[in-house]
Amino acid sequence: MSSTLFRTKRVEQSLRDAEEPEHALKKSLSATDLTVFGVGVIIGTGIFVLTGTVAKNNAGPAVALAFVVAGVVCALAALCYAEFASSVPVAGSAYTFSYASLGELPAWIIGWDLVLEFALGTAVVAVGWSGYIRSLMENAGWQMPEALSGREGADGFGFDILAAGLVLVLTAILVIGMKLSARITSLVVAIKVTVVLVVIVAGAFFIKGANYDPFIPKAQAVEAGGDLQSPLVQLLFGWAPSNFGVMGVFTAASVVFFAFIGFDIVATAAEETKNPQRDMPRGILGSLFICTALYVAVSIVVTGMQHYTKLSVDAPLADAFKATGHPWFAGFISFGASVGLTVVCMILLLGQTRVFFAMSRDGLLPRFFSHVHPRYRTPHRPTILLGVVIAVVAGFTSLGELAELVNIGTLFAFVVVAVSVIILRRTRPDLPRAFRTPWVPVVPALSVLASLWLMLNLPAETWTRFAVWMVLGFVLYFLYGRTHSRLGRPEETTTGEVTKPPSDHA
Repeated sequence: MSSTLFRTKRVEQSLRDAEEPEHALKKSLSATDLTVFGVGVIIGTGIFVLTGTVAKNNAGPAVALAFVVAGVVCALAALCYAEFASSVPVAGSAYTFSYASLGELPAWIIGWDLVLEFALGTAVVAVGWSGYIRSLMENAGWQMPEALSGREGADGFGFDILAAGLVLVLTAILVIGMKLSARITSLVVAIKVTVVLVVIVAGAFFIKGANYDPFIPKAQAVEAGGDLQSPLVQLLFGWAPSNFGVMGVFTAASVVFFAFIGFDIVATAAEETKNPQRDMPRGILGSLFICTALYVAVSIVVTGMQHYTKLSVDAPLADAFKATGHPWFAGFISFGASVGLTVVCMILLLGQTRVFFAMSRDGLLPRFFSHVHPRYRTPHRPTILLGVVIAVVAGFTSLGELAELVNIGTLFAFVVVAVSVIILRRTRPDLPRAFRTPWVPVVPALSVLASLWLMLNLPAETWTRFAVWMVLGFVLYFLYGRTHSRLGRPEETTTGEVTKPPSDHA
């Protein structure tokens, strides 16, 4: 059985499958489009909320250094993604990469993981967007009916009509075409980045040097916890991170890291890129660099406007402007956040449909979902299915507690991609690589260690939920995926497609 569980799919076969007329996606994206996608999904509410929250609770003004540390950790993973996405420009991201290196079962596991990550991410962001819109409506004197405002605080029936409506509209846009999606994304990202830049420039005029003293506050020990809400590293080793001081910077980095989540979604669009060998590395690394620079600038501004001990937790940047006598910026920031979240939601939905499409094309999910629209050349069937399901989930569910599942799913994908780079370098040294991750295996190994460390800092409860989802995935694979896989059907594959597991070479 092990020979079937770890059978790998040759890169050449993946590329051939992507060219089949019924299953081929339209190539319409440029490096600029990819960079805009990356910036669009990375910059969300985190830049307006997380910066001040972490400054107050974990690092003080040194939160700027925490963003740099988190950016470096993400860059390690981004270098691995850039090599794979340019060498194997096929939809599916980490799923496709692991299929070519680790084998079918690991590929299924990571694909199943990504489906959960992107689905929950889309629903969580849609609910967050709905909250911003309702707030803006209330400021204008409009009140949504309680029954249509979501489950939070609802007495009886509660459905978030705004969140569900947003998902359905974005689903329609994605069905119509990637180029339309890219144009809408470009417009919205331009608005969002303009808001961020205005906040940075305007806030710079209210900076007081005294607010940076001390830049790295004195360290404070944190008492270790013992329940499922505690980080897994505490339960395993009894170790508790410290706040403030030099170690507080690294504690803060493990928190603000999640503001960077999203650049990996750029890799899911590799098959729809005109020149993936050149443009995928530019899109992935370029978007990460731009967002790191903006995060660092915002953190410097907010801690300079108001002393870190006085920052609010809910809306630190907006409240910092209120403290300087400019309350209208609060509405301006809310407007930028609400507009920006539409793009975050759309790109997360795009990423999930591409992973689902790739798994379907390989037979691990029903092949019905792998046919593209005859006119738009988009995977319309999985897009519509997933869009409707996520719209219902976003409308009926309060997902705050599940948001951390998005984080653990992303970090798990980072680990798989880094390991896959090392394996494929040894098993397929002949594979053309337009972009090569530097210092292999050092950089991928550092990426694995950094990702595992951040995963250990997540609550044990998150690990439990993640484990339940993975067990469900194993059941589905053995009931359906393994017997319907195209690699297990010689009549549907070409000679030499199935290869031995890579364990003998790694």
